[in-house]
Amino acid sequence: MATQRVSMPDFRQILRLRFESNLSHRKIALSTGVSKGAVQKYLNAFESAGLAWPLPEGMDDATLEAKLFPRAGGGPVKYTLPDYPDIHHALKQQKGVTLALLWEEYVEAHGLLALRYSAYCDRYRQWSKKQALVMRQSHKAGEKAFVDYSGLRIPIHTAATGEVRDAEIFVMVLGASNYTYAEATWTQRLPDWIASHIRAYEFFGGVPELTIPDNLRSGVKGADRYEPLLNDTYAEMAAHYGTAVLPARPYKPRDKAKVEAGVQLVQRWILARLRRRTFFSLAEANEAIRGLLVDLNSRRFKKMKEHSRQSLFESLDKPALRPLPGTRYALVETLKARVHVDYHLEVDHHLYSVPYTLVGQQLDVRLGARVVDFLLHGKKVASHPRSFVKHGRSTVTGHMPLSHQKHRDWSPGRFLNWANQKGPRTRDLVRHLLEDKPHPEHGYRACLGLLGLSRKYTPQRLEAACERALALRAPNYRSVKSILATGLDRQKLPQREEDLFTTPSHGNVRGPDYYQ
Repeated sequence: MATQRVSMPDFRQILRLRFESNLSHRKIALSTGVSKGAVQKYLNAFESAGLAWPLPEGMDDATLEAKLFPRAGGGPVKYTLPDYPDIHHALKQQKGVTLALLWEEYVEAHGLLALRYSAYCDRYRQWSKKQALVMRQSHKAGEKAFVDYSGLRIPIHTAATGEVRDAEIFVMVLGASNYTYAEATWTQRLPDWIASHIRAYEFFGGVPELTIPDNLRSGVKGADRYEPLLNDTYAEMAAHYGTAVLPARPYKPRDKAKVEAGVQLVQRWILARLRRRTFFSLAEANEAIRGLLVDLNSRRFKKMKEHSRQSLFESLDKPALRPLPGTRYALVETLKARVHVDYHLEVDHHLYSVPYTLVGQQLDVRLGARVVDFLLHGKKVASHPRSFVKHGRSTVTGHMPLSHQKHRDWSPGRFLNWANQKGPRTRDLVRHLLEDKPHPEHGYRACLGLLGLSRKYTPQRLEAACERALALRAPNYRSVKSILATGLDRQKLPQREEDLFTTPSHGNVRGPDYYQ
């Protein structure tokens, strides 16, 4: 095995510790940071050269090195230069790999023909400055993925109506290889945002350690330079895939330079090529984008013709990505809603019941594709199958007060049977209440109101009030209630219909002559 190379000042320190301090090889190695084997090798070289301690006065480092390591012919030293691309890839491939470690491995391989550490580092840094942007980035393999939307959109035509709708372009770029994913979505809203992340991870076949989005409102609900607040759904999705979300800092363009370069490439090599094509569906546009993505990722770099995004992805990012979870993330949107006085909450234009004791409370809502859950302080208090019927109502009997549960099992037939027992006019008014609404259930509340009046007034009075309400062409609960409250049901119903609407004679009522 080749010896770790040390500088001549370090070598002089090794000699001093050995011959003046009389330290062991192990202690010298610990003191100087040089391996024990290197200490042994250099001391053997010192002995073989016939030198003695202290060194002769005036012996400089070059003379000392020449005596220690004489070279045939006395010509200049021909060092073995490092493989700079391999160094760069090794630094990316795994955390903990440093230039110092790589230099030690290089010395082991080339021994006395290896460069000194300082020269090794300087030459590598000079080489890296000359490379293309893709090679200058210091992103570790599998560590980061950058996310943003393209400013340019792609028009989608509706064949039936001729309407044109612009689709957004989602872009995700892996940090180490620049491997790029893009797709068209209708919006930048949360469901599309989450679904695009899922498809991007599946396209890569793995998950990066960090996902770095711009401060988009769909994913970041509180943009802050130091502690941005993630949308709850976005955070839950990230946890499912085992990635950490680290939003780019506001007004820090360097944080998202990688994805901005990726967006620019997508605009140039994909959207510009598709500008003359007409798409009639989102699926058709995405099929075209996928085909051009293959070309973009396999295109050779100008300054690194031996590499492409695809080849760097295969050698760098792909082996280092975390595996995909066993199940795909199911979108669950989180929001808050307050319980109405009728113990229902409105979610996505549909009403869902919760226990009536929660009236007035603000609950957390988890809106999934199939289930809607309601939580109070993290504890589930109700759950419903998700309904997409707008302005509909999903009610669980157990959520209702006992007084309401008694009427839960009423039906149109049962209401009519009850009304028929009170009298024909009560039956006619109940029939009108049930048939006058788009659905019979809409008239249940008014029928229940009449049922309540029947407990307060005799069947004869209720029948008379219903008869008068029908005659007044006001067949509703409020009219019947008013008639009973004012005692009009006890008055004789006029024989002529017009008499029902005649203004009564009263001293305070002015006739038409008053205004002549």
